[in-house]
Amino acid sequence: MSETVRRIVAKRVHDPEAIAEAAARRVRAKSPFNDKGRTMIIAADHPARGANAVGGDSLAMADRGELLDRLCLALERPGVTGVLATADVLEDLLLLGVLDGKTVIGSMNRTGLAGSSFEIDDRFACYDAASIDRMRFDGGKTLTRICLSDPATPAVLENTARAVNELADRKLIAMVEPFLSEWVDGKLRNDLSPEAVIKSITIASGLGRTSAYTWLKLPAVAEMERVMASATLPAVLLGGEVKDPDAAFASWQQALALPTVQGLVVGRSLLYPHDGDVAKAVDTAVGLL
Repeated sequence: MSETVRRIVAKRVHDPEAIAEAAARRVRAKSPFNDKGRTMIIAADHPARGANAVGGDSLAMADRGELLDRLCLALERPGVTGVLATADVLEDLLLLGVLDGKTVIGSMNRTGLAGSSFEIDDRFACYDAASIDRMRFDGGKTLTRICLSDPATPAVLENTARAVNELADRKLIAMVEPFLSEWVDGKLRNDLSPEAVIKSITIASGLGRTSAYTWLKLPAVAEMERVMASATLPAVLLGGEVKDPDAAFASWQQALALPTVQGLVVGRSLLYPHDGDVAKAVDTAVGLL
């Protein structure tokens, strides 16, 4: 067990109130943007959905000590503005004292477990707006998959709208990650065609009684100029699992030139790069901004 994990476990066992105390004294970010006027958020909410795989390693993200070490390294790189994760990960980072001056986004729905038969039925069993506000974080993120053939979809949309409303009531960012999805041979697949992404954007943009605090988290796909013309909401680009880093970086750079795109929210491809060099991968992504 690493020294990092030992410190966290000792606090969790003997002083659980230390989490709330760390949240209360954390220095909040003045802005979600870096000195280039861009946002660069590291995503680490994958394990809570059972999505621990990176490349051929099905449990790459399941070693919490290693994940935390990689997160700490990424967060200290110049230009990185924040982190997106579930409560367990964010509380570990609070106990390590590495969230000062960072934008913190809490992941809100993780029950649509990867590969499950109920993957669309993604209920809000993680952060809610009240707890995000109480922890003095900056916003919440929803994964909003829209499957026209799955009867669970209306509940997904309703719960997303409720999260948008409750976050907006507190003047907190509602980061909505929409996909048009479909069942193929018993597995849920996201449709990444420009037409499908446009449709997901137009649906997600209308959720809630206000869009004043809504940001979109979107994949970089073909024809991004046409795709991003479908809304005026601020957007950040997601990373996903990247098989060709050079192609991914090129597509991000092209999309970042569009007026609604504010930056990147990237996880596995920066935390677990092919060459193992986290600092280099993060610095390359920041350089695109």
